[in-house]
Amino acid sequence: MWFASPADVRERLAAVDYLADDAIATSVFLAAALGKPLLAEGPAGVGKTQLAKAVAAATGARLIRLQCYEGLDEARALYEWNYKKQLLRIQAAGGQDWDSAHDDIFSEEFLLERPLLAAIRADTPTVLLIDETDKADVEVEGLLLEILSDFQVTIPELGTVTAVRRPYVVLTSNATRELSEALKRRCLYLHLEYPSPERERDIVLSQVPAIEAELAEQLARTVATLRALELKKSPSIAETIDWANTLLALGRTALDEETTGATLGVVLKHASDQERARKELGL
Repeated sequence: MWFASPADVRERLAAVDYLADDAIATSVFLAAALGKPLLAEGPAGVGKTQLAKAVAAATGARLIRLQCYEGLDEARALYEWNYKKQLLRIQAAGGQDWDSAHDDIFSEEFLLERPLLAAIRADTPTVLLIDETDKADVEVEGLLLEILSDFQVTIPELGTVTAVRRPYVVLTSNATRELSEALKRRCLYLHLEYPSPERERDIVLSQVPAIEAELAEQLARTVATLRALELKKSPSIAETIDWANTLLALGRTALDEETTGATLGVVLKHASDQERARKELGL
């Protein structure tokens, strides 16, 4: 069993510095208890990917990550054959007949295992992270539907491979496009937003224990103010933590106007965003 209860999820994730609220803890528990993939959706930088990493760290499981992108195909997601090595074997075999050569080159030795196949064949606890699913082409969803339905795949040359131990699956999406209803039906759904200033303060204190509580409070409230602006890219939780580490490195004990202006580039990566923030914050 992955987790005993939602409370167990909160406790164990907190031990690896991931502060889960009730919705996150319940969803993580149910995904394990029901054996269903967890689809975590929300804007970039709210901790979706980190959630999968935290589940793996908290349970001692192996993390296997499939990073999705436009143009991702079955060969990169599932498996492909090592064609160069196969060609060398055929050349080395000389006059070997095709049937013998075929059985030889289409064997485990020449199989290049990609993330989905690796997760299916794993015999130890595994967390499969399918990251930024919405960036992949629609055709990839068909492959994911097949894999997530039966946790098996057929390799024509080797036969059907069925999972001996189902992985814990987390799919993330930034909601840049709608995922198919068929894929969503197979998943539990968790919507993540940026944390409240109070929760982000606690996250900063957890990740940067050397920082003063008052400064962490200032940081969290300033970042919340920035996120309320119309920016090209709102600061992520990771960038808030970077800002905290930046202030420690500079030996600053308060987020005054001078410090904010000098370090704004840690959290805002577009010139127009910085210009808007300086105007709104009166820097």
